Amino acid sequence: MNQYYNGPYSISFLGPAMIHVSDSAQNYFRHLIDQQDIAGLGIRMKAVHGGTPKADCVLEYCEPSDLAGDETVVECKDFSVYIDAASARFLEDADVDYQVNATGGQLTIRAPKIKGSVPTADAPLADRVQYVLDSEINPQIAAHGGRVRLVEVTSDQAIVLQFGGGCHGCGMADVTLKQGIEKTLRAQFPEISAVRDATDHKSGENPYYREHHGHSAVR
Repeated sequence: MNQYYNGPYSISFLGPAMIHVSDSAQNYFRHLIDQQDIAGLGIRMKAVHGGTPKADCVLEYCEPSDLAGDETVVECKDFSVYIDAASARFLEDADVDYQVNATGGQLTIRAPKIKGSVPTADAPLADRVQYVLDSEINPQIAAHGGRVRLVEVTSDQAIVLQFGGGCHGCGMADVTLKQGIEKTLRAQFPEISAVRDATDHKSGENPYYREHHGHSAVR
């Protein structure tokens, strides 16, 4: 996968803005896609370091074989924009536009929810755990094509998680959970009673490790 931007245009991310792609932005993307001459090619949009001050938005070419199957799809004329599942909450209400200027053009992405906000100490445990998942844990396991989401916080303060992407069905998912994620969460939230995995790993279609070897994706 190659990042689509390649030319005399500029992309600016304006921070604090589901997804609207203007007609001019669609025309711009369609022009870039047509130049590639690849059947079914689309654009993938995802948040990097979502929910943190370092958050940014990345756009890439995306072939059908690159898709995990849980993306949010924005149908445009003759192509689709795919929103990475782990990024959907940060890119909600985003606006994508393209304006021609004297030096070529400028693609602007306004995503008001991408940086999120740090939960206060008295915020619900679920909010504080979700922030750590988004800001610390998911950026690490993303290197293995994986992600983890919070399913619930039980009445006895147990954290129930679900793995996705490359961590779904991965032979090292339990190691990542126990030695990486649980260790990280317990260090920050001593009130947690347990960290549990609710994932049906037998149904994983594209695990990073098929056998039990390697190391935790969270250090």
